[in-house]
Amino acid sequence: MTQFTPPLHQSPHFPNPTMNKNQIPRTRPWPGFPTSKSLGTSFGDANCMEQLLVHCANAIESNDVTLAQQILWVLNNITPPDGDSNQRLAGSFLRALTARAAKTGSCKMLEAVADAHSINDLAIHTHKFSIIELANFVDLTPWHRFGFTAANAAILEATEGFSVIHIVDLSLTHCMQIPTLIDAIANRHEVPPLIKLTVAGSACRDVPPMLDLSYDELGTKLVNFARSKNVVMEFRVVSSSYEDGFAALIQHLRVQHLVYEAEGHHPTEALVINCHMMLHYIPDETVALSSISDSNSYVYSSSSASSLRSMFLKALRTLDPTIVVLVDEDADLTSNNLVSRLRSAFNYLWIPYDTVDTFLPRGSKQRQWYEADICWKIENVIAHEGLQRVERVEPKSRWEQRMRNANFHGISFSEDSVSEVKGMLDEHAAGWGLKREDEHLVLTWKGHNVIFASAWLPA
Repeated sequence: MTQFTPPLHQSPHFPNPTMNKNQIPRTRPWPGFPTSKSLGTSFGDANCMEQLLVHCANAIESNDVTLAQQILWVLNNITPPDGDSNQRLAGSFLRALTARAAKTGSCKMLEAVADAHSINDLAIHTHKFSIIELANFVDLTPWHRFGFTAANAAILEATEGFSVIHIVDLSLTHCMQIPTLIDAIANRHEVPPLIKLTVAGSACRDVPPMLDLSYDELGTKLVNFARSKNVVMEFRVVSSSYEDGFAALIQHLRVQHLVYEAEGHHPTEALVINCHMMLHYIPDETVALSSISDSNSYVYSSSSASSLRSMFLKALRTLDPTIVVLVDEDADLTSNNLVSRLRSAFNYLWIPYDTVDTFLPRGSKQRQWYEADICWKIENVIAHEGLQRVERVEPKSRWEQRMRNANFHGISFSEDSVSEVKGMLDEHAAGWGLKREDEHLVLTWKGHNVIFASAWLPA
């Protein structure tokens, strides 16, 4: 089997001329750091690895080269790329911290690394999927299927009786949810409604998972699939990006909305906004109108400074959508403090590393692709700042408040919807679970919150 070069989680090795390969480095005392003796008996312990990573991050941030190099050496020797889930998780954080040090240029420890390894070897090789590969890939785990299943059930119920369904799909997975929805609509109606599908063409071109074809080509395949189900579908790509809060997409939808109003509005057309793990890429910093372009100021008119996320949701509300479905990861990766962010990420992203052992054999290509995507996420959270740090996941509670502030109210998923989600989970490992929190559904792994699904109506 062809292997990636270098292996996806191959940690850089840090030579130290004063040590032999079997020697644990002498450490200076600092609060909370385990002694060399305790390290020898707890290499596989997640808490120990987290402590090491935290101290390493602090050392890099304070430019304490000696301490950082010592910790990196220890981490490098206890995180083999073929180790258990904790070791592979810590190895990805080690890679990310090394990338941060290389990126900032403030820590000279990497001069030693360069002697043994090219810094370019730190690059993460993410795979570009074909449509078939990506469809099979997202079916491996409930990570995406949970949101697909819950969202499609809510959309079907909300659009009952409409002759036209306009779906705005803001999805990280490039419309992989849509074929199942088309199939369900075809089976539900004797004369299926017309489906209009609008996507943001520039939404996530640099964020994994990545496609190996254009959105125009993707649209052609979706239209042909719909035709095979006797469903008429129109596909439209709007060049729009999360970087400015999808301003071009909002403007496009607003123009359409004004045309409908001028024509007396078509009461039989449903507007569905499907947000699947995409909104957390919109910048979360508070911005003033003066800091946005004139065109965006027109789209996002506000009397006071606000975040682009909140402005986007308020703009959606002015379109009076039939339903908004919001699915995302239930974690908080938004802190401006590196150590806080590292702790939050470490205590959330152990989950995909733990789950992968239940459904993919070591050495398989799909496992390499899967872990490369997680590794990319970790590096973005840890190694980058400013606009380059796009992985800014917010917890369910914060999204709930944002939606309410934008004048939406949550609706409960029906028992039929819950049954569909449970049926889907039965196809996967026993560690996956489902629970209700208020009106929303939450996917769990071994009791820990993973993904939430919520449905919203204009208040």
